[in-house]
Amino acid sequence: MILVTGGTGLVGSHLLYHLSKNNEPIKAIYRRKEKLDLVKNVFSYYSKNFDELFGKIEWCETDLNDIPNLTQVFTNVTQVYHCAALVTFDPNRYHELRKSNIQGTANIVNLCISHQVNKICFVSSIAAIGDTGSQIPATEETPWNAEADNNIYAITKYGAELEIWRGTQEGTEAIIVNPGIIIGPGFWRSSSGSLIKRIHKGLKYYTKGVSGYVDIHDVVTIMIQAMNSSIKNERFILVSDHLSFKEFAEKVAEKLEVIPPKKEASKFLLQIGWRLDWLNYFFKRKYRKLTRHNVRSITSDSFYSSEKVKNTLGYTFKNIDTSIDEACQLFLKDIR
Repeated sequence: MILVTGGTGLVGSHLLYHLSKNNEPIKAIYRRKEKLDLVKNVFSYYSKNFDELFGKIEWCETDLNDIPNLTQVFTNVTQVYHCAALVTFDPNRYHELRKSNIQGTANIVNLCISHQVNKICFVSSIAAIGDTGSQIPATEETPWNAEADNNIYAITKYGAELEIWRGTQEGTEAIIVNPGIIIGPGFWRSSSGSLIKRIHKGLKYYTKGVSGYVDIHDVVTIMIQAMNSSIKNERFILVSDHLSFKEFAEKVAEKLEVIPPKKEASKFLLQIGWRLDWLNYFFKRKYRKLTRHNVRSITSDSFYSSEKVKNTLGYTFKNIDTSIDEACQLFLKDIR
């Protein structure tokens, strides 16, 4: 029995689609019933018999910190894909992040140990990869600097990785994947999907920062291959290409046939922006949209090496232009 946490997210939904094409029994955790329709929509992108594939999944409504319900869910589970996570860079939500990403992962690891689960695959992030401080690509061995001014999301994802490694010391085999910015369809209010939506509406400003990108199908295919192999207790960076945020916006705008952003958001303008955003929080108690760490991220150049996964699995990544084209076409289909 395979268990997928975060089954109603971008990674979880695409992973479930790939897994559902096999005959193994699958359980998936969800928290909000209305998000199940998003998963079914993702299935419909790729198959005419999506209802049949979706029907193979045993859906379990619970939370990563609901130990009694989670314990029942783990009955007969032999493999776990841990995709669930809270994603926010709002420093005011730090304790919420820790509870979901670190404590939630600790609970999953503890249940894997107690139920003698064979193997767990954890979806981390390039945010948890160390910084080389230069244009030299970071690798899986680049050390994490706990003393650096890391953003809260990165801190909690790294903390979650430590829980996974703890599990390996107590007998559970594990794989960790660290994907870059994931390009994939179906979730237009988060991650790269929200960027596609904003560019379609008319994004005015761009930044010159560089980051790593990867296709959603590459991410889930590598996860499945690694889990079904003899590989254990390894982490893999998943980045197929590097683009500046300006280049990404221009490529998306071209596919959507809209005008790309023309004005650069200078560091000075962004410094003013995050301070105004803080004042908006201070006086109106609204969630932060732009933080000091966000500004540093979107204006800096970050490079990552995927040579380890290429050499270990012999994997060839999809061309990122193809990924962008496919995601944009499905976005246009959804809004029609």
